[in-house]
Amino acid sequence: MKQPEILPIRACIAQIERFSAILDVRSPSEFALDHIPGAINTPVLNDQERAHVGTVYKNVGAFEAKRIGAALVARNIAHHLENAFKELPRDWHALIYCWRGGNRSSSMATVLARIGWRVTLLDGGYREFRRTVNTELVELAQQLQWQVICGRTGSAKSALLRALDQRGAQVLDLEALAQHRGSVLGALPARPQPSQKWFETQIWNALKSFDPKRVVFVESESKKVGQNHVPDPLINRMRESACVNVEVPMIERVGHLISEYGDFMRAPESLKSKLDLLVDLHGRDQIQHWHKQIDARQWNNLVAQLLEKHYDPSYDRSIKRNFKQIAQSYRLELQRVDEDALARAANALLKQFDSRPTDSSH
Repeated sequence: MKQPEILPIRACIAQIERFSAILDVRSPSEFALDHIPGAINTPVLNDQERAHVGTVYKNVGAFEAKRIGAALVARNIAHHLENAFKELPRDWHALIYCWRGGNRSSSMATVLARIGWRVTLLDGGYREFRRTVNTELVELAQQLQWQVICGRTGSAKSALLRALDQRGAQVLDLEALAQHRGSVLGALPARPQPSQKWFETQIWNALKSFDPKRVVFVESESKKVGQNHVPDPLINRMRESACVNVEVPMIERVGHLISEYGDFMRAPESLKSKLDLLVDLHGRDQIQHWHKQIDARQWNNLVAQLLEKHYDPSYDRSIKRNFKQIAQSYRLELQRVDEDALARAANALLKQFDSRPTDSSH
């Protein structure tokens, strides 16, 4: 039998395309917390089984825990062979990892290699992958060229990023990765935020795909997007980078926010509960006034007041504190934020900042 190959994490990442599949054999809860992008979860112990083996190890001893664990692992590997792996071709090649590259991944690798499939083990397992993500986030944040999209709430910054992305720009959309719109009203309905580790892994995965010779567009986020923290090396690098200051009339911002936050219009009691979180900043009387506007469905007045009294002052303080270079920034004035206007704005930014080679035939 050919022994499983063992490779360090950087070699695995550099050669990731040669693997037919990446198998994460940790428990489902470990996988849900974070994993190598593209991996599939084929646990050799589920969460309950893993907890049971750990309890036996602690209360009885290592031998009994290994005996019970081995039987469970064998049963689970058999299940995968009879189901997920049932029709895989002979030339299938798996990269396998567990927490530290120990018993769980070795058990799966031994069986698959015995059958005749090519198998590679990730040396050090997920723990080494996590160390690499942490290290490379620092390196990549420094290496890349950043163009930060600034603008008051409702200026369609996220929509502008999407328009840039559609036109081939390099875009890091932190709000999309965090599943959150970045404010007290930013939670997305029925879409929980990722764990902090998975958020960071997604950022790393995006950054390593970017060309350092070209600019990367990113929105001027605060340190937190909902419950997710933007990694310090990235937020610090963003705050020292060049800015684009998007300026949009109030009436357009109000209309854009009403269309973007329609889920709150359909759930007014939820909107009220969110605004209650601002009582320490604005007082109970102001919050009650906004409640009455919600009851009367006075959406335009409500949104305009929220911008004037809460979002704009908060944004202005944050920008003045964190983006002192904003006074010398590139100004992008938009009278409208519809699809055509955003397309023109994206094209203008690409022409101004993106160093992507152009095709002379166009």
